[in-house]
Amino acid sequence: MTRLNFSTCLATLAAGLAAAAVPASPAIAGAGIDVVMNQAKIIRLARPADTIVVGNPLIADATVQDATTIVLTGKGFGVTNIVALDKEGSPIVDEQVTVARDSASSVRIYRRAEVQTMSCTPYCESSYKSEAERVSEAEMNTSR
Repeated sequence: MTRLNFSTCLATLAAGLAAAAVPASPAIAGAGIDVVMNQAKIIRLARPADTIVVGNPLIADATVQDATTIVLTGKGFGVTNIVALDKEGSPIVDEQVTVARDSASSVRIYRRAEVQTMSCTPYCESSYKSEAERVSEAEMNTSR
């Protein structure tokens, strides 16, 4: 069995923790981007972008802060995509964007056909309904 000295163990531990602490950028990871409804998420690009396209602007909106920073805002529930192209037209990012409610702090109350959403942070109050929520609830009520 090989014995390691204290400084070698400490260096190995520090390197492991540093590697674990670096989050994978959604623009690089390829796992998609999750955005909470009515909230923004910062996306950092690997190289400068010339063109930004959002598949469905009713679901998500992209605001360019600078050539390598995009602020993605969840506007409506659903799935769309975002594409960032460089000056040559080569894709930097082509990711699926999913916009959903922050379910950890909300409660839905069902009374027959009526649905009420409460935001519980920390006290429960009626939550803001976006146009997407109103349309979704209207469609659910007419399908019954």
